[in-house]
Formats: sequence, C-alpha cells, structure tokens
Amino acid sequence: MATSSETVSETAAIPARKKAHGEDYFTYVEGVGSIPRDIYKYVKSDPLGDLPRYSVHIVIQHLLIFITFMFLVTTGLPIYFSDVFWAPAAISFFGGIDSARLIHRIAGFTMMFAAAYHVVTIAAGTLRQLLNGQFDYKRTQIPRLKDLYDLIHDLKYFLGIEAHRPKMEKFMYKQKLHYLAIIWGSLVLIAAGSALLFPDIMAKIIPGTLGKILPEGAIGAESYSAFFQSLARLMHADEAVMALIVVAFWHWSNVHLVPGRFPMQWTFLTGKITREHQIEEHFLEYLNNLREIPEEREYMRNLLAELRLDASPAKPSPDRQTSAAQPEESGFEDSP
Repeated sequence: MATSSETVSETAAIPARKKAHGEDYFTYVEGVGSIPRDIYKYVKSDPLGDLPRYSVHIVIQHLLIFITFMFLVTTGLPIYFSDVFWAPAAISFFGGIDSARLIHRIAGFTMMFAAAYHVVTIAAGTLRQLLNGQFDYKRTQIPRLKDLYDLIHDLKYFLGIEAHRPKMEKFMYKQKLHYLAIIWGSLVLIAAGSALLFPDIMAKIIPGTLGKILPEGAIGAESYSAFFQSLARLMHADEAVMALIVVAFWHWSNVHLVPGRFPMQWTFLTGKITREHQIEEHFLEYLNNLREIPEEREYMRNLLAELRLDASPAKPSPDRQTSAAQPEESGFEDSP
C-alpha cells in the first residue's frame, strides 16, 4: 500500500491511466464517486481482513477439512506405500499400523461429516435467501460463461496485453475450478474408501448392479466384487496423491504464497478478506459491499476525496451508473 506522500504524487497519474486504459478504468457508484480500477493500490488493508467473505460455518468446515486431510494423507499414504523406505518411520510415528488405520478411519468419517455439514449449510443458506428474495447466483460457486471470459482476460493481463484485471465476482474462475475439483475428489475418496472399509457390503451390492450393466466376461475371470475392490484401492490412492499435489502446489501457493498474500492469508480463520485483495480480484463483490456496508461507502468517499477523484470524471449516463443501493445490472458486469 502506498504512503500518503506516494498517494499524492501518484494521483496526478490517474487521469493519464484513464486515457490509456479506456473508459472502463472508472466505475461510477452513486453516492460514492468514480472508482478507478487500480484503487486497491491506495486503500488501507488489515492483514486479518477488512470485509466479510465467509460465515462462521464455512470457517469451521474449512478447518475440519484441513485437519482431517492432513491426518488422512500422513496415515494413508504410508500404509499404501508401506514398502517404500520412509513408510515404516511414518507408521511408527502414529504408534504402529493398527493405530494409523484407526486414525485414518476417524479422520475419514470426520471429513464425511464436514462434507455433509457443508451441504446442509449451503442448502439452508440458499433456501433462506430465496425465501427473503435475496438470492443472487452471481455470488455463488455456480459456473458462468463470464468465468471463461475472465480467464481469457486475466491471461491477457499477465501477458501485458490488458491494462488491468477483469472485474470478477465473489468467487473467481480459479476458485470455482478448485471447488468443482474438491467435489469430484471427495466423491471418489468417499466412495472408494467406503468400499475398502466395508468389502462385505460391496460384495453383496456389486454383483446385483455392476453385473447387470457390464456384459458377461467383460472383466475376465475375476469376479465383479474382486474387480471393484481392486479398482477402489487404485482410485482411493491415486485420488489422494492428486489431491495432495493440488493442495500443496496450487491451493496453498495461490492462496498464501503469491505476492501480496505471503506469508499467509488469514481469511480461513477470520472469515474476512482484505480490502486490497477484494478490490483487485473480486471487484464486483466490493460493489456489493459498498451497497450493504455504510461504513465502507464512507471510507471510499473519503479516499476518493483524498485522491481528488470525488468529482472526476463526470457523472456517466444513467445506463452506466452503479448505485450504492443497487448494483449495476448491465454494462461491465457481464462483459469480459
């Protein structure tokens, strides 16, 4: 974030940026003023978060998933790769193979509980919003064509073709892709893990279902039950390894290790996002916050006055305005 002297000295460059970046550089918000796209460089941000992002339920669910995931990985992989040199030491750390299996199963059931808790939270929250006439699918994880446009725009930005990042919603394209990956991975792990934990039940179910779908002899001389158990063991381990790679090299790096977030982003504990981060990556959600939080409207009005932008540029035509009481429904919101 810029200091006061830097803010004053760089203010003069904003009109030039408008000319270079086009008319979309400013977004007019009625009752607030004209907000430049790179205003995030000048705002104050508390590392612990300034604006609401997640409910306490989502924070609890994330913690449950994180803790159980770590236990599942550190107990499951040594068991599966028990013939590798490092596996015996890892298993011994948990008190032996029997203790490691018990911890793994407890963590698995806890993760299943967290997943069910999440589904109930999303369903109940959506139902409440629908009944109150407040539901807005644009603020959900539902994929949209705009996400593809945002991805293309963002790639152009990082290549230096676009002057600024796209105006994105509460959940951007990366988060929606990751969310879909978590859904798929959880279903695979739960289904395969349940089959491995309850082989007798699967042995009764599989012949009556899979046996009717596949033609006779499709899997050779092996029984359907034995084939499915082997498949479940392979799916469970491979999905776990892939999940570990995705979490370690994509999720953690994108959320905590990228410039501006390092060494840690505290949203997963506080449920709040920094003002700078939200304006940069979730600009349209910031407009929602301007509508819903009077204190934020006052803060932005004062900042624009400090930057001498409270009266510049001129108020746009009615079809290009964004009201603090009513977010823009046309113009930039659904465009790349």
